[in-house]
Amino acid sequence: MQVPLYQAKAEFFRMLGHPVRIRVLELLQNGPVPVRDLLTDIDIEPSSLSQQLAVLRRSGIVVSVREGSTVSYALAGGDVAELLRAARRILTELLVGRNELLAELRRTDPPLPHPRTGTKTGTSP
Repeated sequence: MQVPLYQAKAEFFRMLGHPVRIRVLELLQNGPVPVRDLLTDIDIEPSSLSQQLAVLRRSGIVVSVREGSTVSYALAGGDVAELLRAARRILTELLVGRNELLAELRRTDPPLPHPRTGTKTGTSP
């Protein structure tokens, strides 16, 4: 039986759902990066990085290349970099919206009494 497309998409996004994996993908956007540089930039244990790289490699989102004793990783395709840029734009919009909403709440909500002192807090319109 074939996996429904929405389920395949959910598995793809679940694979992206780890901060180290996201950071690795961000670092690979400009081209291949040796593992030793990834370790320096991410500052985690080698075994932890190896585990996260294996997840990305098994999913086909990154590829590894060995040159002598140096192993480097690269994005398997340019669409991943575009996805990361889109995620950054979406996150920026979400955060801007939250800041604007918070500012609006602060402008329009009447000051509330402090639960312990009874004095008014906040700003009034």
